[in-house]
Amino acid sequence: MAADEILDIVDEQDRVVGQAPRGEATEKGLRHRCAFVLARDAGGRIFVHRRTATKLVFPSLYDMFVGGVVGAGESYDEAALREAEEELGVSGLPRPVPLFKFLYESPEHSWWSYVYEVRCDLPVNPQVEEVAWHGFLTEDEVERRLEEWEWVPDGLAAYRRLRAHRTR
Repeated sequence: MAADEILDIVDEQDRVVGQAPRGEATEKGLRHRCAFVLARDAGGRIFVHRRTATKLVFPSLYDMFVGGVVGAGESYDEAALREAEEELGVSGLPRPVPLFKFLYESPEHSWWSYVYEVRCDLPVNPQVEEVAWHGFLTEDEVERRLEEWEWVPDGLAAYRRLRAHRTR
């Protein structure tokens, strides 16, 4: 999405307090909303990809989630489906299942992150503007690569929370 896409700016309780263009929100570290979707194929393998070098945030890093920012006035659920279909290059994906929400914060970034899961039985055709490499990996393969590859920090935080969520 373009840097001029309008986002809702939110507070510590995820209440809308304003709006700003995406580029400004990123540059100034304004808290906004994101949807993270763990996509699995029919065999239960996880869609993993390497982001392109032109991405505004975390270029060239690996991620086990598809997704992105929630537009102004858009719900998390709407953004999760839209972003998953865009990044996977499919249409007709089932609605992603919402799992949990958490606040991701680092010195540079802050966003409310809603984590979802979806099964994708469709052949994927990822956006070349977004995805430099992709594959479906088993959970064991993802676990082995956690220490080998450089992952997006927010996706890694979401993945660790997802593992903890599942062991409850």
